[in-house]
Amino acid sequence: MTSVDAMIEGVHFRLREGWTTPSEVGRRALAGALSDIAAMGAEPGEAYLALGLPSAFGEDRALELVRAAGALALGTGTVIAGGDVVGSPVLMVSVTAVGWADSPDELVGRDGALRGDLVGVTGALGASGAAFAVREGVARRTPAAERALARCAQLTPRLREGRALARAGVHAMVDLSDGLATDAGHIGRASGLRVELDLARLPLAEGVAEVAREIGIPAYELAAAGGEDYELCFCASPEQQDTIEAALRAADGASVTWIGEVSDGPAGVHLTDEQGRSVDLAGWEHAV
Repeated sequence: MTSVDAMIEGVHFRLREGWTTPSEVGRRALAGALSDIAAMGAEPGEAYLALGLPSAFGEDRALELVRAAGALALGTGTVIAGGDVVGSPVLMVSVTAVGWADSPDELVGRDGALRGDLVGVTGALGASGAAFAVREGVARRTPAAERALARCAQLTPRLREGRALARAGVHAMVDLSDGLATDAGHIGRASGLRVELDLARLPLAEGVAEVAREIGIPAYELAAAGGEDYELCFCASPEQQDTIEAALRAADGASVTWIGEVSDGPAGVHLTDEQGRSVDLAGWEHAV
């Protein structure tokens, strides 16, 4: 299977002091493509990088970007096998990643959720949403905000965890690149069922609650709509809970939080807050 992911300056990031660096751009671009591979439970294989470089970007910054992508590739068992470099009015990075499995039966799609399944998520959410608020100047660079920024800069696709979840028999899975509120909806629509999520149960990354409090929004908004957390959301039967938790501990010590269930109803996602009230949230929605 193949994943293609693109990042464009001015759309996905701002290339200026205090916002991001070339190394962060390179790492995030590869992480996004590999996260799709993780969500299918596949083994990573090759990756190909296509760079669109503005004339003023410079060789040193281009090499910084590629080296950061190379470091993540090395750490995840991915081989950067080629790519292309062209001129561009803004910085653009497009990554094609290839994943492998011995059999299609080993892979997990978005369309296999079953009525009565529980919904789980790995790790913690909201660091990227909090970091975005800080970088845009909406929130201050407090010690709590710096913790969210640090986590955001080192986010790693959950490849080992994806393979462990696939082997443990999860029914459906998606990576959280566009935000839980949007990505969980992909599972619901593909499966023809309603994914019910309790926002009060969402696991928050360090610093997220403090940033949310400063800008006057519920912390679950950053966790559910922020995007680019690169965690995994999955559906599994209640009988699989212990097996799944043990598989994740063995894979990389990752935590799992159970945040909802799958039911009949309009296909998609339904969010409720701590009082049980419906909440209308969306993550990144592509324009096409």
